[in-house]
Amino acid sequence: MALTGGIQPGGYLIELSLDWIVERASENIHHLLGESHVTLIDEPLGNFVKAQAIHDLRNLFSRLSATTGIARAYRIRLTDGGELFDIAFQQREDRVILEAVPSPAEGLGEALTAVGGLADGLAGDDGAKLFDAAARRMRALTNFDRVTLLVGKVKATSSRTGVPFRTGANATLSDDVPALVADSAGAAVPVFPRDDPDSALAIALLRAPSAEQQAELTERGFASTMRVPALLHGKAIGEFRLAHTKPRRADFEVHAAAELFAQLFAMQLEIDRLKGS
Repeated sequence: MALTGGIQPGGYLIELSLDWIVERASENIHHLLGESHVTLIDEPLGNFVKAQAIHDLRNLFSRLSATTGIARAYRIRLTDGGELFDIAFQQREDRVILEAVPSPAEGLGEALTAVGGLADGLAGDDGAKLFDAAARRMRALTNFDRVTLLVGKVKATSSRTGVPFRTGANATLSDDVPALVADSAGAAVPVFPRDDPDSALAIALLRAPSAEQQAELTERGFASTMRVPALLHGKAIGEFRLAHTKPRRADFEVHAAAELFAQLFAMQLEIDRLKGS
């Protein structure tokens, strides 16, 4: 079946072959590279990006394999005189997804720096207290209105006072909602060519939610969301689900920090389990 979806309007997407030939591009890419999405197709990405930037991105990509998840780079200037962008890479078989969002004006590094201290605070908790502390600290790290942690049949929730979400709204959200939704009401930007059965778009962080998913998010009062798996030995043992009542700018550093915190939580949960065995 052909994949005809798009990406969210706050970001840009380029789908590359393993030798960095542009296979697909979001139709707003001219705002990123100053070239039409049609012009990019079947051309080397290096034809449109500064030499130093392409060198740095290639080095980053060389450390990424199909099993290592997401690689990120921050405050990259892709074109002469262009703005600074944060970049995320993922690989799926013979395709590479490159996504870009504008870099924040300030605060770079704050979220990642905060992870260690927040995770250290989990060491004194166990059982239900560990789950509650993890949900509360994830909310402090990301500043979302509500965080729900799901591990098997165990659930813990931390909400900002006065948040109008109904009970269970996070826990029962569909499992296929994109990892990051900046604005659930945003109109999707198509990716060109629009029909490609081999596209890797499904793994994109900023994949646009479907009409059904948008309706589901709106019905629950979720203007923006984030889903972060808790991984242990490369396997998901649970998930943090974050929701906010207002749209939020997509932030790759906050997402990276949330992923790291979730992994440290999973390790602490394993330590807790081993102590009790």
